[in-house]
Amino acid sequence: MWSTWLVGEHLSSLISPILPTPSRHSSVAVCNSDLSYGSVSLFNGNTLVKERERESVAVTDPRDGRRVALKKLPNVFQSLISSKRVFRELKMLQFFKHENVLSALDILQPPHLDFFNEIYVITELLQSDLHKIIVSPQHLSSDHIKVFLYQILRGLKYLHSAKILHRDIKPSNLLVNSNCVLKICDFGLARVQEPDEKKAMTQEVVTQYYRSPEILMGAKHYTTAIDVWSVGCIFGELLGRRILFQAQSPVQQLELITDLLGTPKPEDMRGACDEARSHMVRQRLKLPSLSALYSLSNQATHEAVHLLCRMLVFDPDKRISVVDALNHPYLDEGRLRYHSCMCKCCFTTTNSMRQFNVDLEPVASRPFQDGWEKKLTNIDQVKEEMHKFISDQLNNSNRVPLCINPQSAAFKSFASSTVAHPSELPPSQQHWD
Repeated sequence: MWSTWLVGEHLSSLISPILPTPSRHSSVAVCNSDLSYGSVSLFNGNTLVKERERESVAVTDPRDGRRVALKKLPNVFQSLISSKRVFRELKMLQFFKHENVLSALDILQPPHLDFFNEIYVITELLQSDLHKIIVSPQHLSSDHIKVFLYQILRGLKYLHSAKILHRDIKPSNLLVNSNCVLKICDFGLARVQEPDEKKAMTQEVVTQYYRSPEILMGAKHYTTAIDVWSVGCIFGELLGRRILFQAQSPVQQLELITDLLGTPKPEDMRGACDEARSHMVRQRLKLPSLSALYSLSNQATHEAVHLLCRMLVFDPDKRISVVDALNHPYLDEGRLRYHSCMCKCCFTTTNSMRQFNVDLEPVASRPFQDGWEKKLTNIDQVKEEMHKFISDQLNNSNRVPLCINPQSAAFKSFASSTVAHPSELPPSQQHWD
């Protein structure tokens, strides 16, 4: 039987190992663990990443001394929708196996089912995120932009191949370490693609500045193209060091988009709701002004603007796919730089020759399955299944399980989540003047 170890010098640690009793194991080596506080500075090794939606804290894994990120998902079972989202995110974090997608390294031991209300996940620690880099004074070269964009698309190709829509791609959800390696994170709004176009999907997704026209116009069904639009907005933000479409409301957001792309044709608004389509028809005719993208910066070259224009297409069916975007010549240098010295899929031989992997942009081995969600019809069911899922993961692991230390001083200030609860989401109904 496992017993929680919270004695001696480890009282100050936020996470502690759950040691076996002497009757089962003779001894277990334990490293002292610690916790880092402080505001985030770009590429600082001891980082506390704090945002509106998420708080992750840097800790030391007491089993091996490795610095990792600990994320808390509190108040998981407030509603059926939010609890199923947490469960889905947790399963996704365990499913992912890709260099540019954040995955779970471990999940902390849950308490007894009666006291099970929050989850702690351990992930790889990355020192910053793309938002902090964009708004910082640090210079971003053309090479930086190409490497970042290449990694975003590389990770997104993997997600889309697993039939997953991220639905909240934005700079703060793109973690970056000191070597410029990037990982997509925050899957609280992610879901499996819906093949049936007659089935409605929620519009309560994607931070407004990165929201695609079809969602802004009330489309009931959407595809992976919404993630590509978000990447296009981020690409423009990397070039110009400012948000590309920054409006106060969804209607104003659409106005800014049409200022750049021009008034869409009726066939480009097929998925829009009637009110949104009527609103667009009543507006004055606008001509495209895509040449304005060249003024973003001197890094907005012809190739860069060409790719950006392919991403920022009003009609999602005409928008470039992730696979085609990866094959665009603008990303050739980013691909070469990433695989020459940054990736883990390639290696350098003993005679200093770089051996490149045959598949530089791998896809998922299988689609992510979500059929289990339909069987969960109440919160108690979700709670029991999630507790069993975590326990099974720990039982199948050969590592000593960890638990949270409630006596730690850091424990009291550590409470936030990546999951967007319904009350935090924007209203689905939009008033069209």
